[in-house]
Amino acid sequence: MVIDGRRVVSFCSNDYLGLANHPKLIDAFKCAADKYGVGSGAAHLITGHSRAHHALEEELAEFTGRQRALLFSTGYMANLGVVSTLLRRGDRVFEDRLNHASLLDAGLLSRAKIIRYRHRDTLDLERRLSKHESGEKLILTDGVFSMDGDIAPLAQSAKIAKAHDAWLMVDDAHGLGVIGNTGRGTLEHHGLNHRDVPILMGTLGKALGTFGAFVAGSDELIEALIQSARSYIYTTAPPPAIAEATRASLKLIKKESWRREHLDHLITYFRAKAKQVGLPLTDSSTAIQPLMIGDPKEAFHISTALLGKGFLVPAIRPPTVPVMTARLRITLSANHSEEQLDKLLETLSELITLSGITQQ
Repeated sequence: MVIDGRRVVSFCSNDYLGLANHPKLIDAFKCAADKYGVGSGAAHLITGHSRAHHALEEELAEFTGRQRALLFSTGYMANLGVVSTLLRRGDRVFEDRLNHASLLDAGLLSRAKIIRYRHRDTLDLERRLSKHESGEKLILTDGVFSMDGDIAPLAQSAKIAKAHDAWLMVDDAHGLGVIGNTGRGTLEHHGLNHRDVPILMGTLGKALGTFGAFVAGSDELIEALIQSARSYIYTTAPPPAIAEATRASLKLIKKESWRREHLDHLITYFRAKAKQVGLPLTDSSTAIQPLMIGDPKEAFHISTALLGKGFLVPAIRPPTVPVMTARLRITLSANHSEEQLDKLLETLSELITLSGITQQ
């Protein structure tokens, strides 16, 4: 990236596969802009829904193994739309304590009773579900947790959901396109299908390199969202050019498996080198590699020092993360090289030593 005229290497983007600036996506966007114009001009249910949107929804449904998919302007709006459609006052929503803010806000907006279980603790989830057997029940979880990089125990969650007659919804914003042998996300990683996880939300602005989000599921689910999800009904549709660029991205994800393979290699390489120099990483096997600092002022100081040495790695501090768990959220991309990782690790090791933070 170029910041104030100075080139720096970014280690904070969610562009995991390096597709955001791919020539084929740019060409698809330009051609669609020539055909459709810039804005969609209206909400989906008025005149904003184009052939480009419809084709993308069909391709996303096929990619995720679902009957249908529905586009939303953002992942935040998708989560709000689903939960407020399915739940009412008197119902219950069960949320992992480290869920993304949009999932927590979705629960609040629905007016259902929010019950939070310990992070990735399926025994705690089952215990809490057992106390609330009446009414509609929805389990909400991230597929990959955005600040820690760990993967949710979805196989166990799916079994628990079935046993207690609850819906299970997975926000796979940081898994789709990256996790699994074919990039179909954390569900593929766990060997799950639409019967195990009936509600899937995915974003397009991370591994797919464009913008927007979608919900995939059954015909009944999608029809319910079209009729009742206020965050879908009462907002302008995304530009058709974005939809066409995303269609190009989907083709690349299916065809160019080397991007995931290279990213997986970089993750393994980075973790091995970090262990050699004693850097305190969390236990993450994904492209999100948090470096735990603890003190928020120290995290900010190290982040600022990194920028001075040509690396963009923001400090993540409370309230985004719990008190005294401030960290550097390092994210890797298929566009990175081993040489760039080596230079980052060397600089981090020097700064951590100078700071006096206890290393592993």
